Amino acid sequence: MSTETVTTLTPRALRDRRDVRRARGAATTPAARVRLILAHIGIYVAALIFISPLIYAFFSALKPNAEMFSMPPTLVGSELRWSNFVDVFAYGPFVTYIVNSFIVAILGTLVVLVVSTTAGYAFGRLRWKGRDAVFVLFLATLMVPAEVLVIPMFQVMQWFDWVDTYQALVLPFAFGAFGTFLMRQFFRGIPYELEEAARVDGAGPVRTFLQIILPLSKSAVAVLAVFTFLTFWNSYLWPLIVTVDYNAHGTLPVGLASFAGLTGTRWDLQMAAAIISMIPTTLLVIILQKHLVKGIAMAGLGGR
Repeated sequence: MSTETVTTLTPRALRDRRDVRRARGAATTPAARVRLILAHIGIYVAALIFISPLIYAFFSALKPNAEMFSMPPTLVGSELRWSNFVDVFAYGPFVTYIVNSFIVAILGTLVVLVVSTTAGYAFGRLRWKGRDAVFVLFLATLMVPAEVLVIPMFQVMQWFDWVDTYQALVLPFAFGAFGTFLMRQFFRGIPYELEEAARVDGAGPVRTFLQIILPLSKSAVAVLAVFTFLTFWNSYLWPLIVTVDYNAHGTLPVGLASFAGLTGTRWDLQMAAAIISMIPTTLLVIILQKHLVKGIAMAGLGGR
């Protein structure tokens, strides 16, 4: 480094550079290298422990049915039967279950995103009388178990004549407080100066929300979208109750439960069906992984 470059640096910049050099030097010591290696080993072991049930489930789906409960247990069977994943679709309307799950999960996610973002903006950015009291009451609904609401919601679906319809599968759980709370916390972390500048330029609340607040909240919206999609995709109790014709409106969790009865003792096909049902949600999490990490890290840190 030249003398001219050093003289142009501020004392704080020089101190920061010395700290970086000191940290790099500490990381090259034998003790630091050992700690780093042990930390990586611990992470890999923990990851293996968490992923091992999925690995076992995948290879179990490739086993012959007679070897599913063989003793001693084996990871890989005597042969790899990839045909199990094809035979799944020959037992019951499995394609219909997949299509219905996609319809319910996508529609439910879209409705929740619209409701949660607009309600979160109203509670977090707009000022109106009684806002905080209403928000506390709204947040208190999180303490009510979903099982308690099943009977009243089913009665409401009967009044609207929505039993065994997509509306009944989507709308009852589309107005929860979790998404509103998540978006409110994120919105409150956005600087108010941006909103004031937009107001000076003549933008109203709706335009400010659509053109300023939402574009800055992509990570939080991605987190809410993934959580909501997973909730609708894995929902079992409510679709089981509100669906009458499972062959027409049954979703994957309900289909998997009835699939066991259809296949009898074909546990290999049951496991293959479970693996197939995990593919969409796994791909969704992988695709949105960057936004998930950023959104979870930032959503709960804002607020004024």
